[in-house]
Amino acid sequence: MSDRIAAASRLAPSASLTVEEVLRVRHWNENLFSFSISRPPSFRFRSGEFVMIGLPGEGRPLLRAYSIASPAYADELEFLSIKVPDGPLTSRLQRIAPGDPIYLGRKPTGTLVADALLPGKRLFLLSTGTGLAPFLSLARDPDIYDRFGQILLVHCGRKVSDLAFREELESQLAGDPLVQDQALLQFHYLPTVTREAFRTEGRIGALIESGRLFGHPLAGPDHFDPAIDRIMMCGSMAMIRDLQGEFERRGFQEGSNAAPGDFVIERAFVG
Repeated sequence: MSDRIAAASRLAPSASLTVEEVLRVRHWNENLFSFSISRPPSFRFRSGEFVMIGLPGEGRPLLRAYSIASPAYADELEFLSIKVPDGPLTSRLQRIAPGDPIYLGRKPTGTLVADALLPGKRLFLLSTGTGLAPFLSLARDPDIYDRFGQILLVHCGRKVSDLAFREELESQLAGDPLVQDQALLQFHYLPTVTREAFRTEGRIGALIESGRLFGHPLAGPDHFDPAIDRIMMCGSMAMIRDLQGEFERRGFQEGSNAAPGDFVIERAFVG
């Protein structure tokens, strides 16, 4: 631990926070960046959960909930964030550099976890923007491949450069130490954009309506079937609101940690 991090740790503002070290930062474009931080040995989480991240503020720390993008077995914790020029936290967070101290909450939680879903055959991970983050964790979790025969991760961005981690996902997680063999057979990735030319264009709702979402190599019916399909959604509130209503009309029941169902959303981010 560096002297800088050690000094910050002694000044941690709350027993509910630890002080960690920024290890890497990657700027995908002018609006999007990801960063990795050190992971305390005692920190445990389920793939898909979120945790509080923050920086010192005037009087008390500035904190915000961030989904963990790294798999549960990783030595580091990775996060994906937008850049908001006048955002109380993100205006500063986007300027972090390796070696900087950062606050980490001790208690991860969330509903975008496999335990909140009933057994099924196909799992659809529907995301926009930084809503990709929890699905990056889930897609690299060996347990998810034992629970579902096929996994389709859909990521919608405005521009092609918004499709963070695209090369890794297009490779079907090749090189991943735990899931590469299963992912090669079971994992599918469908990126789409709304404001630039790309091989797949349009919002997720439009892809569902046109049937493009169910094309090759995904096997099974060309529509959502509550008997076999399970769904997770994260990202735009408009996307979640519209699709949630559509799924409920199709007979899907929302799940939770206490009562597993057919689809889940992260209500901590929806409000």
